[in-house]
Amino acid sequence: MKNIVIAAGYATRLGELTKNFPKPLLKIGKNTILGRMLDDIDRIPEIDEHIIITNHKFAPIFEEWKESLHYSKPITIVDDGTETNETRLGAVCDLLFAMDKLNIDDDLLVVAADNLLFFSFSEFIKFAHEKGTSCIMCHEQPSIEKLQRTGVVVLDEQNKVLGMEEKPQVPKSHWAVPPFYIYRKEDLDLVRHAVENGCGKDAPGNLAHYMVEHTTMHAWPMSAGRFDIGSLDTYYEAVEKYGKD
Repeated sequence: MKNIVIAAGYATRLGELTKNFPKPLLKIGKNTILGRMLDDIDRIPEIDEHIIITNHKFAPIFEEWKESLHYSKPITIVDDGTETNETRLGAVCDLLFAMDKLNIDDDLLVVAADNLLFFSFSEFIKFAHEKGTSCIMCHEQPSIEKLQRTGVVVLDEQNKVLGMEEKPQVPKSHWAVPPFYIYRKEDLDLVRHAVENGCGKDAPGNLAHYMVEHTTMHAWPMSAGRFDIGSLDTYYEAVEKYGKD
């Protein structure tokens, strides 16, 4: 299984802090946001490689960072060739770019690189093995306002996904979908042809929504929380709360 990290955005909401530096490599204490995530994923036996897809502007910074690491699994940096927020490919196209460039034909763990997580991805991978399908994550979100800004799924009693909506005005459940996915090798043909068949390009949730409509998917309810770093305020809050860990 390949771990693919989507890290090609320009994090414009963080202003000067990320004008010339990638958000995933911002420090939280002695580690980086991405480093904290890889510390967990690298220990999972099923993972045999970390693939980080970034943009041309930040690729040299990731390459330099990579040289200081000592993970047990190899790290491959993929440069998508873009240099501005206006010319970015979008998360879905970045995933397809990496799959094509590296000729990937394996199960995929696909993750966004701007979250602190308080559980192990090993639980998610175990769940996907038990279900035998491609999978997404979900968590209960009581706030209707927040549900209106994310993907929302409806599940049956076995956690099979019955339907998914992106940013629904009237959410059909309280199950919100964070940006973490497992796509099985058997479903990669669907992934490869998603955009040409109408899948949105920008957010990784667009692909999850497309896949829900074209194959059987299950959703793993997160066993603990996460902290989404999406703005300057949330970054400084994360440093204050978790920088001493």
